Amino acid sequence: MITIRTARKKEIPLIRKQRLQAYEEHINTIPAKHWQALKKAITSDSDEQPGVELLVAEVDGEIAGSTALFPAKTDAYDGLVDELDYPEIRVLAVAPDARGKGIASALVDECIRLAKQKGYHYIGLHTGEFMHNAIALYERYGFKRLPEYDFEPADDGIIVKAFRLSFNQDEN
Repeated sequence: MITIRTARKKEIPLIRKQRLQAYEEHINTIPAKHWQALKKAITSDSDEQPGVELLVAEVDGEIAGSTALFPAKTDAYDGLVDELDYPEIRVLAVAPDARGKGIASALVDECIRLAKQKGYHYIGLHTGEFMHNAIALYERYGFKRLPEYDFEPADDGIIVKAFRLSFNQDEN
């Protein structure tokens, strides 16, 4: 059984280490400069900003994954993207040995639930164009591309793609 809960302060170092392990699968598929920019982003303390909800997925008492839900109107990307009018899912990560068990979906489900509970009509996210499994997951949920909010963090041609999910059925 997967339990989604708020992370405890003492768990943050473990979460960041696990996040790095989860993203390391891309280390040989992207340029070193891009990996350094990604590594800096996923290990930064931006998930400790006021209003950010750092969530963990726990399985059998162990943290198997995590994500951060950034509130609307937050600089979630160090000035690379406009502040948006809806929350953003960031740094979603599942431990490599826990993949394929529905953990990423459980974390996305909770982020969507929280955004709806707070009265938002949308939830967004950004993901690297090379993160094919993540993109497939978000597309299954019905997230739509918003290319006007894409950005290129390392000036290397690799695009971080913007997606948004509308809770209004007429827009999906």
